[in-house]
Amino acid sequence: MDPAGGESRPPDIAVVVPSHERTLRLRWLLNALAEQTLDPGLWEVIVAHDTADPGTAELLREHPLARSGRLTAIPFPPGTGSPGQRRNAGWRATRAHLIAFTDDDCRPPADWLAYALSAAAAYPCSLIQGATLPDPDERSILLAPHHHSQTITPPTPYAQTCNMVYPREVLEQLGGFREEADLIGEDTDLALRARQAGFEHHGTPEVLTYHCVEEVSLRARMRGAWRWRDLPALVKLQPSLRRDAFPLRLFWKLTHPLLLLGALGVVLATVFNLVFLDLLVPWAVVTSRIAPGTSPRVLPRRLIELPGRLLVDSAEVIALTIGSVRHRTLFL
Repeated sequence: MDPAGGESRPPDIAVVVPSHERTLRLRWLLNALAEQTLDPGLWEVIVAHDTADPGTAELLREHPLARSGRLTAIPFPPGTGSPGQRRNAGWRATRAHLIAFTDDDCRPPADWLAYALSAAAAYPCSLIQGATLPDPDERSILLAPHHHSQTITPPTPYAQTCNMVYPREVLEQLGGFREEADLIGEDTDLALRARQAGFEHHGTPEVLTYHCVEEVSLRARMRGAWRWRDLPALVKLQPSLRRDAFPLRLFWKLTHPLLLLGALGVVLATVFNLVFLDLLVPWAVVTSRIAPGTSPRVLPRRLIELPGRLLVDSAEVIALTIGSVRHRTLFL
């Protein structure tokens, strides 16, 4: 409320963050937001979380953004709620005209919100997708055999919500994100529904954020492959993705059909002739990213990593095969 007793002016833009068990990463995100150059009176932050760690609740109470009245926390019972539910709770809790979605493992530069607001003014009533790069403070971790980060040059068909700005009217018209627990890619689904409804989707590289880089063990990578078993549900829901985003319309990654070709080569080599083992070569080349001019020092390491990458690709194909049966649509 303003001093005259009327309703206060809504912020121009709200940052919505769905969070789950990343207290330290969330702190770094909030610290980066506190350093934004955009006038503090023009924006706010909404964090919807289902984290069991009591440190998250304390952080969301005691952070300077909370003390200044610009941070709102929406707690869910620990371990409950899908990302779509948390994002919907976040944008519905603000009166802002624009919603900037990001994740709790991102850390934007100080001009992120200023550029986001400028891009939204340049492309009114449109989806704005910014760029995402590995965090420069953690780039050395990219040398690990298995790591996780994001490199996104917008616009992409996936419209990843680690860096997306939506007009409120788009979210209201479409009802926000789907909230099914077994849907992977609810952010992609929302963007596709928005484009189908006639809203434009613009890529704006200057709206930049940084994504964390984390080393992942081989065992964790293989376990993590299981979460993609429901990706066929997204493809069934949005069949245009087959044409616009996926190799041969049937595969998630190019390495997957090449892996199946290599598996066929192993079978044929066992039955007929070892020459069929050559069918493994395309998978090995693409997987190891071996190109002309590759440093001789890099090549041995890439080759040593191939068995681990073979296990990860195999785990993904198995998970997607199970998902294809479950959702009655072939997608590997």
